[in-house]
Amino acid sequence: MLRRIYDWCIDAAHKPHALWIMAAIAFAESSFFPVPPDVMLIPMSLAKPQRAWLFAGVCTAASVAGGVVGYAIGALLYDSLGQWLIHLYGLGDKVEAFRASYAEWGAVIILLKGLTPIPYKLVTITSGFAGYNLFLFIVCSIVARGGRFFIAAIVLNRYGEWIRVHIEKHLGLWVAIGAAVLVAGFVVALKLI
Repeated sequence: MLRRIYDWCIDAAHKPHALWIMAAIAFAESSFFPVPPDVMLIPMSLAKPQRAWLFAGVCTAASVAGGVVGYAIGALLYDSLGQWLIHLYGLGDKVEAFRASYAEWGAVIILLKGLTPIPYKLVTITSGFAGYNLFLFIVCSIVARGGRFFIAAIVLNRYGEWIRVHIEKHLGLWVAIGAAVLVAGFVVALKLI
């Protein structure tokens, strides 16, 4: 089954709608979807290493746009349901302390977590909840997400054929490593929150 999914992603790179599907996944992953765009970015860049830059650019733009939706989710849920829950549990003073620390360290948090396997939707929603400056959020998101996707593009463009041979030879191992990194990102994110 893994081989069929991998082969589908490789074949999809040659189809005109693949770029749109990858953009939709990058957009959704930044606000609510659990699957990162790397599942399409990597195979598509391996299939067409000369287009890795385009793929990274599309992932960046779609991820930042989805991040704005995640920001809105955090901001709107706080204004409607969040305040009621916070007052219900008597945590009003802690929320303001959290917002103050996020205002001070938000850029660092966004930049670091945007580059890591920690689910980016947690950063986007938290930024909205904390009322972080939207313009700075977008700038930091462009830097962090662009950094992540363009680093992948550089590596895949330069070493794509070698990587493709090794991935295809040990596909199960690489999928297991990717899944472990994703799960570890969720665990670390939950401990940090």
